[in-house]
Amino acid sequence: MLSELLHVIFGFEVDAYSMILARIVGTVVATRKDARLEGKKLLVVKPVSPQGDDEPGYLIAVDTVDSGFRETVLVVTGSSARNAAECKDRPVDAAIVGIVDEVMLDTLHEAELAAGRRK
Repeated sequence: MLSELLHVIFGFEVDAYSMILARIVGTVVATRKDARLEGKKLLVVKPVSPQGDDEPGYLIAVDTVDSGFRETVLVVTGSSARNAAECKDRPVDAAIVGIVDEVMLDTLHEAELAAGRRK
C-alpha cells in the first residue's frame, strides 16, 4: 500500500523500504499539529537522481540531522522513519537521516546513464 502511494507521489516505482536521495527545497510551518511533533523541524524535500537531477514529486520529512536548505539528504519512509532518532512513537512517515557529501557511481553505470541521455 505504501509502495502504491509512493508511486503516485513520485510517478515511478519506489520501494517503501528504500532510502531516497533528495534535496531540501523548503520548510513547513504548522502552528497546530500532533503534540508529539512539537519542536520537530519539518522540511520539504524533492527526490533527485544520483546525478542531482530533479525527480518527480515532493515529500514532507522530519529532520533528525539538522540539515539545511539545498543540501542533499537521505530520506527513509515508513517504519524506518518511525525508528529514526527522535521519531520513535511519533506520527512520522518520512525522516531525514543523513546529509550526503558525495554520490559516486561505478564507471560502467555512469557510461550507461550518459548513453541514455544522448538518445
